[in-house]
Amino acid sequence: MAFFDFAKRYVGGFILEEGLNYLAKNPEQNLEKLINLARRFARTDWHKAQLEQVANYLLNDTPQREFAIRLLKNTHPNVRSKMFVDFFINATFLGVPKQMEMSEKLGIHIPWFILIDPTTSCNLRCVGCWAGEYQQHFSLGKELMDRIITEAKELGIYFITVSGGEPFLSKDFLEVAEKHEDVIFHTYTNGTLIDEKMAKKIVELGNIAPAISIEGFEKETDERRGKGVYAKVMRAMDLLRENGAIFGFSITVTSKNIDVVTTDEFIDFLIDKGVAFGWAFMYVPIGRDPDLSLMITPEQRAKLRETIHHWRANKPVFVADFWNDGPYTGGCIAGGRNYFHINGKGDVEPCAFVHFAVDNIRNKSLVEVLKSPLFTEYQKRIPFNENLLRPCPIVDNPWALREIVTKVGAKSTDGGSEALLTPELAESLDRYANAWGAVADKIWEENYVKKAEEKVK
Repeated sequence: MAFFDFAKRYVGGFILEEGLNYLAKNPEQNLEKLINLARRFARTDWHKAQLEQVANYLLNDTPQREFAIRLLKNTHPNVRSKMFVDFFINATFLGVPKQMEMSEKLGIHIPWFILIDPTTSCNLRCVGCWAGEYQQHFSLGKELMDRIITEAKELGIYFITVSGGEPFLSKDFLEVAEKHEDVIFHTYTNGTLIDEKMAKKIVELGNIAPAISIEGFEKETDERRGKGVYAKVMRAMDLLRENGAIFGFSITVTSKNIDVVTTDEFIDFLIDKGVAFGWAFMYVPIGRDPDLSLMITPEQRAKLRETIHHWRANKPVFVADFWNDGPYTGGCIAGGRNYFHINGKGDVEPCAFVHFAVDNIRNKSLVEVLKSPLFTEYQKRIPFNENLLRPCPIVDNPWALREIVTKVGAKSTDGGSEALLTPELAESLDRYANAWGAVADKIWEENYVKKAEEKVK
């Protein structure tokens, strides 16, 4: 531990001072100098491989290079330095080896990040919200959040994702983020509470990266989130951009909005608003009033995959596709493999979308809940399918989730997730899984299996 703390101070301080001095003056010319500096400190083969991938993007004429330059020029110095240290030094450069060390020592898998809900309360009532079934009055509280994050850092985890409910309803969240300034808080928010004061606070703290929910343009957003929400979201983005925050977007892709949110017009608009990153989540039938008609068809899911790939190749923004990126993550990342979810009641769930648990963080440590039989069963079965385009135990392999929940006796945490186990919804999800499987298997064979075979030849 002493060596870890020393290394963090020395390497973090040195790279930050030298690297940001280079970048602040002329990022177009000095990116190569920063990469060369980072090469001197790469500790493991994993670090070296990751660094060379980054170098390939940043040192050539790519959208990623344009993205990096835009981010460096437009970000407030405090945010730039905090994010640099917390993400690259703490969470990645030093955090990953620490996770490996603790994983071997404790005999459990240590995930890269944790998703935490400070509160289940929300000021909106969005149609089909995955958090919509939770009771509205639960919160973790400052002391418990502090303990969770303190224990996480002892395991090498310095990346915390925050959701809810609406996180900015919780004053405790901001106080915890201020105390743990060495941790990144990637925060999903509806954006309606981000006024001038909140935007300045986010920049002052420097370690909060909001991802603002949006459903398309005004029609689509207000239809799902409520009249006037789109205007508030636009104002929040303007304030964050003007103050120099790093922020992104989050879209729930449904059968109603897919033709809007997969257009270049939409992503170009968001880039102009200042977003640095984005997440695409397809609608799944959980939460408030699950509606199978909102699920995208297999053909639409394939379209979403193609769109995200197109954006990555041509747009200066980083966009992740939670379901279709299975080939890049080795399948499902949940169940403590790369992350898990602690809801506002303290229930420890495999995933934000899997509302079942056997443990509660209020009476157990992080190490204890990582030994959960629910997580053990999850990790035994990952990737759930040889085709990594079919990674999910909810919609791609729903029989797997039913088997896991039944075997370990996991209980519903929201009072509504039992619907996934009922014959009616189970049969519908099985049909969807098989329909997507037929489409996904063709994509997998053509784009991954054949290409891998060609490389061998």
